[in-house]
Amino acid sequence: MLEDDILSEFRASQALLEGHFLLSSGRHSAHYLQCARVLMDPMRASRLAAATAQKIPRELRQQIQKVVSPAMGGVIIGHEMGRALGVEAMFVERPTGTFQLRRGFSLNQGEKVLMVEDVVTTGLSSREAIKAIEEAGGQVIAAAALVDRSAGSVDLGVPFFPLVALNFPTYAPDELPPELAATEAVKPGSRAKP
Repeated sequence: MLEDDILSEFRASQALLEGHFLLSSGRHSAHYLQCARVLMDPMRASRLAAATAQKIPRELRQQIQKVVSPAMGGVIIGHEMGRALGVEAMFVERPTGTFQLRRGFSLNQGEKVLMVEDVVTTGLSSREAIKAIEEAGGQVIAAAALVDRSAGSVDLGVPFFPLVALNFPTYAPDELPPELAATEAVKPGSRAKP
């Protein structure tokens, strides 16, 4: 899939939003990617996961034994990546603020894991998920995501393979361009307001 094809998938599902958005980081942007919308269609989710899996080099892909994703945003794409790679998929969640495996999920010591996210911006959630996977005995050999919002600047400590890397500008509250400053910010994500 080419970048234009990927963005067409986001636009077709009304997942690429334009306006004034307050991001989880506290920064503002004129663009927001609502991956839950692009993943609503199981066939589209399957296509995007298969395309993401193809970004991972074959020799690395063949080593993956499990896919683990952070809840909530990574659950659907993680499941579809498991399907694309022919391995089991599970997720970590934060019942008390720290990621952990629950629901009977477990990893064997040294099991090779691909950590999968929907969108990576700063990489904080991804790094927290990787830490939880490693504490549970897994060995994270790579990470993947539908979208790298950092346009390649994020460091997850493991090889990272996004389907697409985008760099929509973000702004601190005191640096807003006039067109954003003139409108009220909307917070469409899944995290509580800062």
